Amino acid sequence: MGKLSTHVLDIAHGRPGAGVKVALFSVAPEGKVLLKMDMTNSDGRCSSPLLEGDSMKAGQYELVFNAGDYFAAQGVELPSPRFIDLVTLAFGIAHTDENYHVPLVVSPWSYSTYRGS
Repeated sequence: MGKLSTHVLDIAHGRPGAGVKVALFSVAPEGKVLLKMDMTNSDGRCSSPLLEGDSMKAGQYELVFNAGDYFAAQGVELPSPRFIDLVTLAFGIAHTDENYHVPLVVSPWSYSTYRGS
């Protein structure tokens, strides 16, 4: 069985993004459903998979990261409104027997992602 995991890399400071709130939603035509809320640990990772076993289903998902609150807590001077605040990564899971690692690489001014394993 596969699993879904994530982590946050703070490229403004060159370190893991510890203490970032993360929400996982399933997305369907009838709307979004919150599946899990978590916070990244000192390594910038969630301590356990966001999905695994029977909860790992094919479909559309969103990860929402509270990046703006994280950078504010780091003492970064941010404009109002924040340029990067809530970062939403929309992605699909096609093969439930594979691992999907969906990290966030972020600064107060940009972000990116990729599919890892």
